[in-house]
Amino acid sequence: MKALKWILIVGAVVAGAITILLNNKARSDEKAQLGQAVEKAVSVSVAKVVKGTIAQDLTLVGTITANNDVAIVSETDGRVTKVFAKVGDYKQAGAVLVQVDDELKLASFKSAEVAYEKAKKDYERYQSLMKDGAISDNQFEQVRQAYQAAEAQFIVARRQYEDTKIKTPISGVVTARNVDVGAYVGKGALVANVVDISRLKVKVNVAEQDVFKLKVGDEVEARTDVYPNVVFKGKIETISAKGDEAHTYPVEISIPNNKQYPLRAGMFGRVSFTTISARETLVIPREALIGSVKNPKVFVVEGETARLREIVVGREAGRSLEVIGGLNEGETIVTNGQNNLKDGYTIAISQ
Repeated sequence: MKALKWILIVGAVVAGAITILLNNKARSDEKAQLGQAVEKAVSVSVAKVVKGTIAQDLTLVGTITANNDVAIVSETDGRVTKVFAKVGDYKQAGAVLVQVDDELKLASFKSAEVAYEKAKKDYERYQSLMKDGAISDNQFEQVRQAYQAAEAQFIVARRQYEDTKIKTPISGVVTARNVDVGAYVGKGALVANVVDISRLKVKVNVAEQDVFKLKVGDEVEARTDVYPNVVFKGKIETISAKGDEAHTYPVEISIPNNKQYPLRAGMFGRVSFTTISARETLVIPREALIGSVKNPKVFVVEGETARLREIVVGREAGRSLEVIGGLNEGETIVTNGQNNLKDGYTIAISQ
């Protein structure tokens, strides 16, 4: 009986000792973990969740065309005697590009001019006689008709003579010249091509679900592969009221040409309609995101601790993301250093 009693006493003492040892180890581990967390505070950069405006970025590719592109044709026939333009020349409206032989046309013009001046004087003289009753109505009518016929012949001869000087109707750059001195041109023959690129046009086809969000006068941004870092400002000039078989609507954008970064007709341009559905929303920097936009998470700063939180994102605009849910305005999120973080880690905010 005494032996059993001693065995129970010894067992109780051993159990108490084991309990004390386990408690001491737990406290020691807890202190060690706390010290390790303090020693391993991760340096991070942070940013506030703020409100900003994000516009839906509708971007389409179109071909840049000249503001005005004119094919200049001959309105007379004859041999070319002089050429006043070459490809690449800038010509003002009304400048002569090609001179066609005008000897016969000039002679006809001068003859018609003399006949017209004579008929005009006769008409004016007969008008005075008619007022005085010195001539009959029939005589006056014959003179009037002769004057009108002479005037018509003069106008025709003058136009035929002027047509020997082939001019450009617009100011622009000569992009083609199809004749040389000595060549024979006929009526309707293509002589040159002149384009006005002081302003340029971009034509794109916009889908029916987007075209009703646009209006004439809306500002747009255009970019080209030639100047990838340059943004050209333009505006919508026209929106077609009729769609094509693919249910897209032609939209024409006007862009002023840039002397520092000159554009040319025929280049490709990417047009961004930045005015579509612009609205104020919560935004965060793109670099704050952990994972993909399909499963987005961020580290939120709570005191000196980083807490991993799931969020819901909307549209992207450059380096910014729209936040639909999961964050509140004014909260602080980690933007740099999150690769070294886990939920609950202690952080040190770097300036």
